Amino acid sequence: MAPRSSFSAQTLSVLAVLCSQPAQWQHGYTLAKQTGLKSGTLYPILIRLADRGLVEACWQDEPQPGRPRRHLYRLTAEGLLATESALASSAAAQRQGPRPRSARAPGMTASARWAG
Repeated sequence: MAPRSSFSAQTLSVLAVLCSQPAQWQHGYTLAKQTGLKSGTLYPILIRLADRGLVEACWQDEPQPGRPRRHLYRLTAEGLLATESALASSAAAQRQGPRPRSARAPGMTASARWAG
């Protein structure tokens, strides 16, 4: 499946952290700390990215004694390209500033504008 051209701000933050060390496997807990995302947001993002082939996941080979095995995550080659492109697009959009609001006739309400 082709990568999406745009990602949510939360997904971009996960991708940016993974992109900072693309060859290194990272724990979800570490990603949560670095992005500030809660597990209910982070793990669905990681699952969607893995389903799209942008992130690969594996089980930790040798867990620490007394601790359960954990998943590890890293970008795929396709994920790295998609991330670099998305981060560049995001940076360019931020440099351009906010998008202008759509033109509206005087006295026209927002709901009337969408009514067709």
